[in-house]
Amino acid sequence: MQYVPDPYADPVDAATRLSPDTPVACFCPQALSAQAGRFLTGFAGLTSYAVKANPRREVLETLAAAGISAFDVASVEEMRAVRAVAPAAVLHYHNPVRSQGEIAEARRMGVASWSVDDAGELAKIAPGAGDEIAVRLALKVPGAAYDFGTKFGVGPEQAAALLRAVAACGARPSITFHPGTQCADAAAWSAYIRAAAEVARAAGVALHRLNVGGGFAANRDGQAPDLEHVFATIAGATAQAFEVPPALVCEPGRGLVSEAVTLITRIKAIRGDGSVFLNDGLYGGLAELRDMATPRRLRIVTPDGAERAGRPVPRVVFGPTCDSVDRLPGEIALPEGLCEGDFLLWPGMGAYALALNTGFNGYGVARTVTVSAGLA
Repeated sequence: MQYVPDPYADPVDAATRLSPDTPVACFCPQALSAQAGRFLTGFAGLTSYAVKANPRREVLETLAAAGISAFDVASVEEMRAVRAVAPAAVLHYHNPVRSQGEIAEARRMGVASWSVDDAGELAKIAPGAGDEIAVRLALKVPGAAYDFGTKFGVGPEQAAALLRAVAACGARPSITFHPGTQCADAAAWSAYIRAAAEVARAAGVALHRLNVGGGFAANRDGQAPDLEHVFATIAGATAQAFEVPPALVCEPGRGLVSEAVTLITRIKAIRGDGSVFLNDGLYGGLAELRDMATPRRLRIVTPDGAERAGRPVPRVVFGPTCDSVDRLPGEIALPEGLCEGDFLLWPGMGAYALALNTGFNGYGVARTVTVSAGLA
């Protein structure tokens, strides 16, 4: 992917000046730095960026420059990406399933924290006195766009048994959880924190740290999430649930990097039935629309940058590939005066849009430019 460091004023400026025929990602380092500042000043603990959300070099460099010193990595490749831009960064390897080769490489790279949800995986790590091992807890807690507890994590009873096993091998025992992506309800964190305290008491173990995961919501409907309220809820719930509160860690991905990227797509064709074909779709930067609602902040501009006005009309929208599955879910309301060549600008695409971009059929996001400001 080509990274162009010359800044444009904003995504509209980039669209009109470049007039791109292929999708373009507009990266705004100022937006990313500002969001990092909210976590660093507002969250009462360590902020560890979840690299999976966007592993791009410019993103990691911007976060490191903003003061993010810890990174949640799920693979050896993510470790290498972090080490390439921040050699002294702290690595949290919180993918609970690892091969022996991955464990060996993680040891070589100096991983500081591991997570487990299975006794066999704990044995594979062969933890020592210097290791932090976080047991991953999973509960049925509402409030997120989709559940993160169906693949990883164990219930309170199993978590207590694992926590005792971690303490018995001399490692530093911690608990980690994830309330689920796009979690807008701070009560989900409170429920998890209370449960974590009960697990620690049942295990008879004093926690080294409590990792409250990611899940921090991003702006998809025009209403910016109240992160500071979530931060305050987490701090208050921890103080109430624990006699001696453990140090806190969070692992934001989407909530940290989402606003840093706006995706520029363009209309390739409009059929007689009103359906629209874009130059990007489910195999490219719009992959996550299969699981997430279409952002309501979608902006449509003409080739000269004017806002495309007109009564909203529900339309079927297809991506550019030859696969008929490449269709955005449902119908999207677009102006009735829509024309071929118009740009559709998708703000809040910093998380996963580039990470999930496949390049299938030769399509996908192949270029990134910087902008001085994003879209409101």
